[in-house]
Amino acid sequence: MAQSEKNSLRSLLALANRPRLRMLALAATAAATFFLLWQSDEQPITSYSDARQLRGDAEPDGFVINGSYTSYDEAGNRKIVFTSPRIEQFEEGNLATMELPNAEVFSATDTEPWVLKAENGSLLRNEDLLYLTGNVRVVRTIGEREATLVTESLTLDNDQGKVYTDDFVEITDSVGTTRAKGMNAWINERILELNSQVEGRYETVR
Repeated sequence: MAQSEKNSLRSLLALANRPRLRMLALAATAAATFFLLWQSDEQPITSYSDARQLRGDAEPDGFVINGSYTSYDEAGNRKIVFTSPRIEQFEEGNLATMELPNAEVFSATDTEPWVLKAENGSLLRNEDLLYLTGNVRVVRTIGEREATLVTESLTLDNDQGKVYTDDFVEITDSVGTTRAKGMNAWINERILELNSQVEGRYETVR
């Protein structure tokens, strides 16, 4: 065996038998990896204040940017799909809060989903309840006919396929406008129940 090969073998054996040298080699590898990541297009968070700002004042247990959530029924059909630019998750109460939630609710009888939008939303995952608040809009399309409901708060019970509110609602479609205080609607049954102070203005179809 050549002298140079013997020297190389001794060096390798020495490295294997010295934990300190192995740790130094590992540290050098980690430093090189960090340098490569730092040079990438996506810059890491550089300070504690940046990380705190990204996490938010509510200090959630976790958060998702541009998140999406889908729920299915027992047959594997979609029941609800909603998206949000920011979803914050809290372990206490198994709660998720959303900014500008956009939900599509599917039924067994309609080909088009109900579309729900609001400024804020809260999802109680244990009860499968979705609370929407702030400029809530519900759009329902049946064929060429479209109806829009506007209110300040709305609750979606995903298990029961029901939406309801105690606030004032305004429903507008191609034939007129209906206003009322409080509403219950069953999605699959296509039943809409207005609670009180119901008034409407309708155009005669010619």
